[in-house]
Amino acid sequence: METEKQKHRLPTLYIPHGGGPCFFMEWTMGPANTWDNMQRWLAQLGDTIQPVPKAIVVVSAHWETEIITINNGAHPPMLYDYYGFPEHTYQLQYPAPGSPALAEKIAALFSISGIASSMESERGYDHGLFIPLLLAYPNANIPVVQVSLNKSLDPASHLQIGRALAPLRSEGVLIIGSGMSYHNMGRLMRQDAPNRESDQFDEWLTKICTLSATERDEQLCRWSKAPSARDAHPREEHLLPLMVIAGAAADDRGRRVFTDRVMGATVSAYRFG
Repeated sequence: METEKQKHRLPTLYIPHGGGPCFFMEWTMGPANTWDNMQRWLAQLGDTIQPVPKAIVVVSAHWETEIITINNGAHPPMLYDYYGFPEHTYQLQYPAPGSPALAEKIAALFSISGIASSMESERGYDHGLFIPLLLAYPNANIPVVQVSLNKSLDPASHLQIGRALAPLRSEGVLIIGSGMSYHNMGRLMRQDAPNRESDQFDEWLTKICTLSATERDEQLCRWSKAPSARDAHPREEHLLPLMVIAGAAADDRGRRVFTDRVMGATVSAYRFG
């Protein structure tokens, strides 16, 4: 029988964050409506999560460290880690508070799991965090804690990181992995269409996310052997947030909750629980 905490356990999400500040500018690197479907989906995402999260933990593809690092700042600034975009996109603000208390709890969970971690109070919210959250939770009134990837880029290690975070789901914390399920920038910029390799990888990824936790984790650890894997991810930093949220999913199976063809490639999002 489910406990009361299990009944209200929040899901985990792997979401695409688009290209730089793409949702907040006139897009000129292709059709003007390139990002419209993704923008609409992200804008309604918060309404699909009930109850409203007490806090959000984000693992972004845009923060890698030698030791897993937790942002424990009370009021993190903005980090505009994109280049060559319109001036107004460097004025975007996402003033959500941090949560030093939650950061300490995350560090304790990592310690219990034998995962070394450190704290960082000065780093700002990068665009893998603030761009999608500006759409999903525009009021910026939910505390947010960002956790880094490990520079090892080891899938098993990131699954372990997610497993350590899993208890937070029963405490009202939403765990989000922010990346892109297809991230071959060379092909995206060429806008190859139809991009059959992206379809092949997306089909594999969607199937794997629906498997039992044991099967899923085994397959995710061998993701580079999947069809067209290295075409989809010449470097895997935009896929690894999925490993974290799959680990945090525990026994919950996943499902694809969004898919679109963007700049010639299939890009999807996944929800567990």
